[in-house]
Amino acid sequence: MRSGVNKSFVKIEGLIKVGILLTHLVILCACTRNQIPYISGSPRLTVQQENTSMSYNKLSADEERVIVNKGTEPPFSGKYYLNKEKGSYLCRRCDAPLFRSSAKFDSGTGWPSFDDAIEGAVKQISDADGRRTEILCAHCGAHLGHVFFSEGFTEKNVRHCVNSLSLAFLPEAVPAAKTEKAIFAGGCFWGVEYHFGKIKGVLSAKSGYTGGLTDNPTYRQVCTGNTGHAEAIEVEFDPAQVSYETLAKLFFEIHDPTQLNRQGPDIGTQYRSALFYTTEEQKTVAEKLIALLKTRGFNVVTSVEKAGTFWPAEDYHQDYYQKNGHQPYCHIYQKRF
Repeated sequence: MRSGVNKSFVKIEGLIKVGILLTHLVILCACTRNQIPYISGSPRLTVQQENTSMSYNKLSADEERVIVNKGTEPPFSGKYYLNKEKGSYLCRRCDAPLFRSSAKFDSGTGWPSFDDAIEGAVKQISDADGRRTEILCAHCGAHLGHVFFSEGFTEKNVRHCVNSLSLAFLPEAVPAAKTEKAIFAGGCFWGVEYHFGKIKGVLSAKSGYTGGLTDNPTYRQVCTGNTGHAEAIEVEFDPAQVSYETLAKLFFEIHDPTQLNRQGPDIGTQYRSALFYTTEEQKTVAEKLIALLKTRGFNVVTSVEKAGTFWPAEDYHQDYYQKNGHQPYCHIYQKRF
């Protein structure tokens, strides 16, 4: 009996160990399963399914007829047929870049024509009629038109005939014009501003004060002659249209550079003749022109000074002659160059 009891205990002990082992296995499997990014009922999208879920631009009825249903717009009716702007042509449906303006040419057929496409952007397939080759946006499959070969329009001998309705256009960014500033003092600023405001390439001519020590000077303060400022104009110009030398020559021809601390009836240091340069190149040009005038017998007293702060004058001084309908009384043009 004792022997039988011992055997029963051994069996029970063995079953308990097996049960513990199975419990560990279940827990291990559960932990391992939890590391897999899978949620029942929500399978992962395949690459193909992901592509079908991409969002597209909203299309008009005419655009859908061409892009989705492979229609064709009437010749000579498309908005991009005669477009000559520089830029890129995009897929109207998904905005993928397709063609560059440098590849566009006028085939006379009535549709935008390109002799090249951006690499990998356009897909070619046999058309349903079995005679032509259809072109599609490689990114979203939008119908673009057809491609033709060996017509002799360009050296590349290829014509991508595209519907304008299948395209969007992104203009080439135009760099902002590089402008430059120069400051001239030649007597009363009304007359100096008047002459410079008429020059092509001058973007603005502003009356003000510079060359002195007083901050934010007023006209009344400058007129005392105690601020050290001169009446001057600040000119902003486009060097691609007019050079600083042209402007400096005009400056010497609309006032008398031989008069010291005055200009006609206006007397005082605030009416002195001075060039305030903003670049070393301007300084070189100014000194060259003064030297040239001296060789021609003009006793030039114009100073050449590095530009400091320019303080705009009061509003009623701006465009003075234009507002009042008068002509400059002491700034008469005289050719000196």
